[in-house]
Amino acid sequence: MAEQDALDVATRRTSRLAALAEQLGADKLDALLEHPQSDQLFAAIAGMDERALGRLLQPREAGRREPPPIEGDFLHLFDDLPEEVRAVRDRVREFMEARVAPIADEYWERAEFPHHLIPEFAPLGLIEAIYPDGDTHHAVMEGIITQEMARVDPSMATFLGVHAGLAYGSIFLCGSAEQKAEWLPRMRSWETIGAFGLTEPDVGSGVSGGLATTARRDGDAWVLDGQKKWIGNSTFGHVIVVWARDVEDGQVKGYLVRPDAPGVSVEKMEGKIAQRTLQNGLVTLDGVRVAERDRLQRADSFRDVGRVLAMTRVGVAWIAVGCALGAYEKALAYAQEREQFGKTLGSFQLIQMMLVQMLGDLVSMQGVALRVSQLQDAGTMREEHASLAKMFCSAKCRRVVALARELMGGNGILLEHGVARHFADAEAIYSYEGSNEINALIIGRALTGVGAFV
Repeated sequence: MAEQDALDVATRRTSRLAALAEQLGADKLDALLEHPQSDQLFAAIAGMDERALGRLLQPREAGRREPPPIEGDFLHLFDDLPEEVRAVRDRVREFMEARVAPIADEYWERAEFPHHLIPEFAPLGLIEAIYPDGDTHHAVMEGIITQEMARVDPSMATFLGVHAGLAYGSIFLCGSAEQKAEWLPRMRSWETIGAFGLTEPDVGSGVSGGLATTARRDGDAWVLDGQKKWIGNSTFGHVIVVWARDVEDGQVKGYLVRPDAPGVSVEKMEGKIAQRTLQNGLVTLDGVRVAERDRLQRADSFRDVGRVLAMTRVGVAWIAVGCALGAYEKALAYAQEREQFGKTLGSFQLIQMMLVQMLGDLVSMQGVALRVSQLQDAGTMREEHASLAKMFCSAKCRRVVALARELMGGNGILLEHGVARHFADAEAIYSYEGSNEINALIIGRALTGVGAFV
């Protein structure tokens, strides 16, 4: 019996040594055999007990295991979404993976927009899904679409948000029946691309009380003077919703401005380090005449601007969710494949902690964004709810993309590894559609009943 046990141990040891030789490969094994101390090395390996040999083999064997699937919806928050929402989600994901992902880095690096893709959005039916009829806005649907776009390319998600959210939403909420009939069908078909002009060179967060662009009534028209900055889609769009202060009553009103109108000039903004694919412009209005019929007929004060921003601010939260989701998935895939010290990165404790922190932030972002969108669809969302979603998700997004970049080390700053673009783009998400400070004050006012803006 003892002889048989010894034989079994020797057989297992020989098998494990053969496995180790197979892992090393012929080239590395030959190099070891040529080493001047190879006799001592192999004598030491041969003298190892079975447990020590097992430890020697374990990292390599673990590295060969099939990794578990990557679950972006780890808590299955979206399993109960209506079938039509999940169908659109799948359609958008397929499109983004097939048509946008292969070119996203190239266009981002060149700071150019892939105009050839615009006609391909129409068959996806995105705007029809978000606005299923003339009176309904489907916030959860918009959020899921936005998440899927930002997961691959936050710039493209922002392009959608400007066109289908801010510009389309301004006409949807503040336009007359005639204006809706004139503009919205062409915007749904993507024949007409919209832009939204609120922010100014010297006025960002203070637009509610300090808008410098003016509108002066002159007969059956209005004369607009001023500048707008950071205006997405303005370099190639067909209509810009411009918000200006009426010099007569001091109220902010909206105007549908055609970029080719006399007195309008648009200069592309250069040197951005975030969302470089999105085209932002500096719009100058010099005595631009806008017919009364092109004034938004249901926009009479800055409160109407607020209605538009409240509706779209949740969409920005979803851009943050999608940006974080894309970075997390790329980082996890990298950790499963990249090897250091003979083991995959994912087998190190500190790397696993990073991944768990990223996942915790991601699922909390998804939960907040989904719940606020559900409140929006139910008609019970308040301004502070939208501000909380935007503030919370954009801040958490920053941490997720930072951890994803850190996990990849030096490779994290290279576009080819899929995280650098999200890492940079998160900075824009953090700043637009209300800074975190302004959103915090909106929430704080709701909590305390005291406005602390000035």
